Amino acid sequence: MVRPRTPLMLLPAMGCDGQLWARQIVDLAAVAQVDFGDLSQDDTLSEMAARVLASAPPRFAVAGVSLGGYVAMEMVRQAPDRIERIALFGTRASMEVRPRTVVGQGLLATAPHADPRLTAIVAGPAQAMAERVGQTVFERQQRALLARPDISEAIAAIHVPTLVAVGDRDLICTPDDARALSARIEGSRFHMLRSCGHLAPMERPGEVTALLRQWLKTG
Repeated sequence: MVRPRTPLMLLPAMGCDGQLWARQIVDLAAVAQVDFGDLSQDDTLSEMAARVLASAPPRFAVAGVSLGGYVAMEMVRQAPDRIERIALFGTRASMEVRPRTVVGQGLLATAPHADPRLTAIVAGPAQAMAERVGQTVFERQQRALLARPDISEAIAAIHVPTLVAVGDRDLICTPDDARALSARIEGSRFHMLRSCGHLAPMERPGEVTALLRQWLKTG
């Protein structure tokens, strides 16, 4: 019997577009009905979540990186019965704000780590994404993050299979940040991606795809 494909919504990090998830969009096509959420139009996390929910299937899985992770949690808070499972990459539980410029964010996201060849491969596409998204959208997304409400309620609303993953070289969401989030979600699975920075789906595409495949089977 063929297992039905799970509707899966992928959400980007700040200053990123669908290119961040390009490999997963292709590699998961056999097991998931993949769609990409637009986080470029709204001024708050709540509005971003509402926009994605408005275009999403009645029930679906959601995976997000950084900004996308916060929006994913807000989606669970707004519509807990619609979210089947959630995967959070490079997402913190802390409310501490860390404002950055688009250049500063990009430098941190593609900071040199244990694989300098990979850094060179990632830096170009990351810069191209930032240029396509543009300064106006980046600033809008940063304001939304800085003004985000207390996310404790959103975290407490998560009662579905949950994956929390982080790169061991992530300078935006550190491994300790991600572990703290995982500890607050009962039953969540924590995974550390080795020699990886903030943009895991692009930096470690095969490993991220394998994680998501396993996550989609959980529960």
